[in-house]
Amino acid sequence: MIKVKRALISVSDKTGIIDFAKVLKKFGVTIISTGGTSKALKEAGIACMDISEVTGFPEMLDGRVKTLHPKIHGGLLALREKKEHMDKIKEHAIEMIDMVVVNLYPFEKTVARPGVTLEEAIENIDIGGPSMIRSASKNYESVCVVVNPSFYGEISADLEKNKGAVSGELKKRMMIEAFKHTYQYDMNIYNFFSKSFFGSALPETFNMALAKVQDLRYGENPHQKAAFYVDHKAKEPSISNAVQLHGKELSYNNIMDADAAVEIIKEFSEPAATIIKHTNPCGTAVAGDIDTAFVLAYEADSVSAFGGIAALNRKVTLKIAEYLTGKYFEIIAAPEFEPAALEVLKKKQDLRILEIKNLGSNTARDQEFAVRKVVGGVLLQERDLKTITEADLRVVTKKAPTKEEIKDMLFGWRVVKHVKSNAILIVKNGVTLGVGAGQMNRVGSVKIAAEQAKEKAKGAVLCSDAFFPKPDGVEEAQLAGISAIIQTGGSKKDQEVIDAADRLGLAMVMTDVRHFKH
Repeated sequence: MIKVKRALISVSDKTGIIDFAKVLKKFGVTIISTGGTSKALKEAGIACMDISEVTGFPEMLDGRVKTLHPKIHGGLLALREKKEHMDKIKEHAIEMIDMVVVNLYPFEKTVARPGVTLEEAIENIDIGGPSMIRSASKNYESVCVVVNPSFYGEISADLEKNKGAVSGELKKRMMIEAFKHTYQYDMNIYNFFSKSFFGSALPETFNMALAKVQDLRYGENPHQKAAFYVDHKAKEPSISNAVQLHGKELSYNNIMDADAAVEIIKEFSEPAATIIKHTNPCGTAVAGDIDTAFVLAYEADSVSAFGGIAALNRKVTLKIAEYLTGKYFEIIAAPEFEPAALEVLKKKQDLRILEIKNLGSNTARDQEFAVRKVVGGVLLQERDLKTITEADLRVVTKKAPTKEEIKDMLFGWRVVKHVKSNAILIVKNGVTLGVGAGQMNRVGSVKIAAEQAKEKAKGAVLCSDAFFPKPDGVEEAQLAGISAIIQTGGSKKDQEVIDAADRLGLAMVMTDVRHFKH
């Protein structure tokens, strides 16, 4: 281990830097610093050398040039064990630097501000910082590189343990952390300018920086390893920023299903509840209060609800908690829980309770992409956030839908887009009655939804996530007692489908919007 004799400190985020510098001084470390960092250290009574004292050049070009100098990078990159390197170092009077404490200009925070200018963004592109980080990281066996204030405590403890030196294992970890830091920094710069110069088009190169938050017991099946990664910058209420209040660790399938449930709930501003099995909704309902909405969602398909995942967009009440007594659920997710409700729910040892703040506040959605992995690549698309209003409905039959039917059409249309295609949904009075999901033909989905709804289908609305390619789906709907249909339209046989609806006395509207979900 090499004892730390000289350290270069140049940080934008000054969290904890004074205390860390005091630890270095305790071990007799000479500190070199720049600009604002140097000023902060000196004001705290910590002696340090300005960078210009080392390089022999003043900081120049508004601070754009200050650390890009052989006396800095030579001191970082020289291999201590290589005679030729050390001879050159001696020839040019370069002194070794054993530690670099650097974090970069706040580019990401700067460009996140409303109305940020291109000039402001450019001036927050750090040049010297990444260069020093890369030099120190390349020579990590001799130089400790520190980019994250959260490690100051661990490094201080290591210095204490090793009498002023940093262990080789910790230096390896810091090197990996450093390259992660610069990777994410450059990625943020690329993403910003790509979007700024080329608009909202899909980027030529797509990259994501996600942090692992949990190793999962297994994936979809016990023989598959899995982990959960999140984007800590995401602000939208989601499964990724949920707080678990009770229960076992979430599994891969739990996370998938909970995400599906939460995304449905976000569709509604009124009190709403949904219950998910295998990412499809088996029951969804809206009502004047959350207690009623939850009971209606459960009773829509109580058989499938067994072992399901529930999500609500209002505070979970004691009444709901007591209603769940004797019923088996994997997860319940909501923005809040009444203390009494939480006390009752926590008696269920296996129930995972997730609190997702602002889930019911109808907040704006993050403008991120939907990503699907395929072998050797990914598919990228905009999220399906398309909504419609009554004004978007095109009545195509002689019979027009009633106001009640239109209300159910708009409710069902928000839910059917979350059902796997081919998707058919039967709804009435703000409650799903039958779901036909993921079938290879549309008429098959109609039959499944009708079989599930049974007698309750009479006078209900049928929602189809895409067009009917033939009249057979409409004919099956009429046999079930459906009174109105909402569908995309756009089939070559649209007129035959419309004629069938007229012949059978059904109202039909088209949206010209498709909601496939594969």
